[in-house]
Amino acid sequence: MTSAPTQMRSDEELLRLMLAGDEHAFGALYGRRQAGIYRFALQMCGSESVAEDVVQEVFMALIREGQRFDPARGSLSSYLYGVARNQVLRRLERERPFAASLDEETGHGEAAGDAADARPDPLSELARAETVASVRQAVLALPAHYREVVVLCELQEMSYAEAAGALGCAVGTVRSRLHRARSILVDKLAQQQGRGGEERPRRESFSGARCFA
Repeated sequence: MTSAPTQMRSDEELLRLMLAGDEHAFGALYGRRQAGIYRFALQMCGSESVAEDVVQEVFMALIREGQRFDPARGSLSSYLYGVARNQVLRRLERERPFAASLDEETGHGEAAGDAADARPDPLSELARAETVASVRQAVLALPAHYREVVVLCELQEMSYAEAAGALGCAVGTVRSRLHRARSILVDKLAQQQGRGGEERPRRESFSGARCFA
């Protein structure tokens, strides 16, 4: 019986073959997941060179430690994003210290997950009204734990469950952080509009996520 073409195999099958020494399987897995990992790292740190380094580190880690992947804990894609996230956070701590959390400025904590589902997604109007550069900079200015859920759920279009697997946290935590991140972004961008004499943006659904890519 002829085996399935490499490109038709699942991520998990490619990993198994890769760990057995199949270079074609590694190449197929790299080709399938490299671009998404790169975009995630770039949207998290804003540096092309760092994003390129993160991609290389992720796949080197997969070669060294791929046997640690446990399919019972989530998909291989989520596992790779989790490795990338750890690499990015280490880079941010070492090379690009951020200012105090925006929570300290506003005095607000994370909102409940149910509230996040009850309210419309607030960023669609902002995505249309603001330049891509302004929105991208606002995302980069978020504290890392808010930025990563925006990047994964809004920009990478992951489900809450997939993002939770990548971040190693509960689905409810992803929801509450995403809700809080959206609120911070609305406030920050509304301040920019206010300085320009424009009307405060409405809080509508975020259908314009791809403008960040």
